Amino acid sequence: MPHPTTRLLAMLELLQANHRLPGKDLAERLGVDERTVRRYASRLAEFGVPVEAERGRYGGYRLRPGYKLPPLMLTDDEAVAVTLGLVASKRIGLATTEPAVNSALAKIQRVLPPALRDRTQAVQEALGFTLLPRESKAPATDTVLLLGEAVRRRTRVRLRYRSWQDEESERELDPYGLVFHSGRWYVTGHDYRRGDLRTFRLDRVRSVSLQDNTFEAPADFDAVAHVTRSLARVPYTWEVEVVVEGPLDAVRRRIPPTTGTVAEVDGVVLLRTRAEKLDGMARMLAGFEWPFVVRKPTELRAALLDFTRHLAAQATRDES
Repeated sequence: MPHPTTRLLAMLELLQANHRLPGKDLAERLGVDERTVRRYASRLAEFGVPVEAERGRYGGYRLRPGYKLPPLMLTDDEAVAVTLGLVASKRIGLATTEPAVNSALAKIQRVLPPALRDRTQAVQEALGFTLLPRESKAPATDTVLLLGEAVRRRTRVRLRYRSWQDEESERELDPYGLVFHSGRWYVTGHDYRRGDLRTFRLDRVRSVSLQDNTFEAPADFDAVAHVTRSLARVPYTWEVEVVVEGPLDAVRRRIPPTTGTVAEVDGVVLLRTRAEKLDGMARMLAGFEWPFVVRKPTELRAALLDFTRHLAAQATRDES
C-alpha cells in the first residue's frame, strides 16, 4: 500500500500535468476517497504549494495559474554526495527497499544537467567497494517512519511482532531509539508485556500504530550501546570463555561488542561469548596475536586442533 507521502507527491504530479482535475477523478487515480483528496490539498497548501479548489458541479482542483515547482538545483559536490549516499545505503543494507534507492537515483539523474549526470553515472560505474555487501533484511518504509516519529515525539506504539520462532504477539512499547546494525534495523525500548527493556527487529514487525500515551526516556540512555549488548547476549548453542593473554584495551578493540564481552576478571583478560558453531570460533581465535587459554567448552579445543590440521594441509599443498 503506498505511503500517504507517496500519494501526496502523486497528486502534485497529476495537478502539474493537468489544467484541472475533478475531485472524483483525483480520488480514483490516487486510490482514496474525496475527503482524503481534500485533506491532501490542504496539506500541499501548508507546504506552500498553491492548490486551488473550485466548487460546483464542474469544480475540481488545480494549481494556481503560472505556478511551477522550482527545479532541483545541486552543485557538483551536492550531486556526488547524494548519489554516493544512495549507492552506499544500498551496499550496506541501510535502505528500506532496494527499488526505492534505484528509483531515487533515476529521478536525481533525470533532473541533473547532462554534463553532471554523465559524470555522476561514471563515478557509479567506476566505484569499487572493499566492504562486502551486507545481507540485509529490509523493513517496511511505513514501519521506519512511524517508529522514527514515535521516538522523536516520545509516543508509545503498539506492535504486532513475529518472533524468530514464527510466533506472533501484540506488544506495547515505549521506543527509545532506532539502531541500524550489520544490515538490520532494530528498535529498543520498554516492552510492557515483559516489563523490561527489549530489542525488536524491524523486518519482523508486521504492523505498528501510534498510541495516545507519551513517555519519558531514561536519562542518557544509549540505544546503540544497549542494542549491541543485547545482540551479544543472544542465546546460541555454546557458551565460550577464553583467557586472552593480551592488553585489555587492545583485546576489546579486536572483539566487537556484538561478538562478545571482554573484561578483566581476577587479574586476567576474559572473553565471554556464545557461538552457534565452534569452527567459526576457532577461526577467530586463530587470528589472535596473543596466547590464549580455552576455559570452556572443552569441545572448542578439538575445533582448534581440527583447524590447525586444516591449515597444515593447506601449507603442504602445491599446484602439481
